[in-house]
Amino acid sequence: MSNTYNNPETAAAAPKRTAPVGRRQAKKAAKKKKRASMFWCIVRRTLLVFFTLILVAFAAFVLLCHTIFNGPSVNARNRLTMSMRESSGMKWFPQIFIGADTVAEIEKASSYELPDELSDYSQININLDSNLSGGDAWADAVDGIRLEKIKGDTFNAYVMLIRDPSRVYLATSTDKFARHIPGERINDQMEKEGAVAAINAGAFYDNGTSSKEVGSTPEDLTIAGGKVVWKTGSAPEEGFAGFNQDNILVVAKTMTADKAMELGIRDGCCFGPVLIMNGEINEEAYNVNSGLNPRTAIGQCADGTVIFLCIDGRQASSLGATYANVIDIMIEYGAVNACNLDGGSSTVMFQRDYETGEINMINSYSLLQEEPRRMPTFYMVRPSSED
Repeated sequence: MSNTYNNPETAAAAPKRTAPVGRRQAKKAAKKKKRASMFWCIVRRTLLVFFTLILVAFAAFVLLCHTIFNGPSVNARNRLTMSMRESSGMKWFPQIFIGADTVAEIEKASSYELPDELSDYSQININLDSNLSGGDAWADAVDGIRLEKIKGDTFNAYVMLIRDPSRVYLATSTDKFARHIPGERINDQMEKEGAVAAINAGAFYDNGTSSKEVGSTPEDLTIAGGKVVWKTGSAPEEGFAGFNQDNILVVAKTMTADKAMELGIRDGCCFGPVLIMNGEINEEAYNVNSGLNPRTAIGQCADGTVIFLCIDGRQASSLGATYANVIDIMIEYGAVNACNLDGGSSTVMFQRDYETGEINMINSYSLLQEEPRRMPTFYMVRPSSED
């Protein structure tokens, strides 16, 4: 009997031995499963490291806050407390560490007293011609507006000086405020108004959420074009700033609609505190432990020049400013009267390029902010009559 495997002819014709198809597929599946398992193992470990870092950072933040709130420095505690209480999203945070009663005591110590109820008109003498021809300060001012930047220890500030106060007015997002009508972004409102410069203005409805109602209506007295357009709200009134028919900035701790009409207020809104009145600084506001936050303020010099001030905050390069910092800047620029406006993430300053017509943001947004907030009121500057 011949052996098939010893016969060259039959050996060549015999089929080659190969692994069964099922075994090859099983090996491929095993390799694929191993790769998938390795991938998910890497993902799990990466996520574990990521969340561990977040927890460590959060624990470090909580420990730091606990140290500051309950440490030996009362000033540091009060400063941090007021920084958070002045924000719309972190008001609740301090009482976790020091309790609601202590927070209330710190806020009570921040009440403001003024020597007079109302600013004195006689300290403002508007004379555009003599000022413009009498010095070099306005020689290079395009469109009667000067813009300067100040670098402080904890902040970057932007000062806009408007020579003619009659050009400054309060713009509103709508003619008829309502919660279902969203506020406007300042740059969009500038386009509608044709304004050449603007800053944010008064208080507005803000419940700390992302609701479309936030920024829809003002809080407390608001006057535009000589008419009372809003006079209700829940915000405590700490200050009023508005221009009368003679283009003089009137500041007061409190203001009613009837009193405003009696005084001939053409444009004004509420916020506060009043920082300077009749050349005298608000000592309580100056000395209180106000927080480091973005700030907006408005003031007027003895010659009528209006001061717009915006200070960046909540950024690595600019933590923010206190009321004392704002007062110091206003005094440096000669403000006779000045009032704090809405700040925090609302703080914003825009100016239209005189040559291109483009609207440019002057200051920087707060952390985690990509565009201006929606708001109901803005202080804006009309184009000059020469344009």
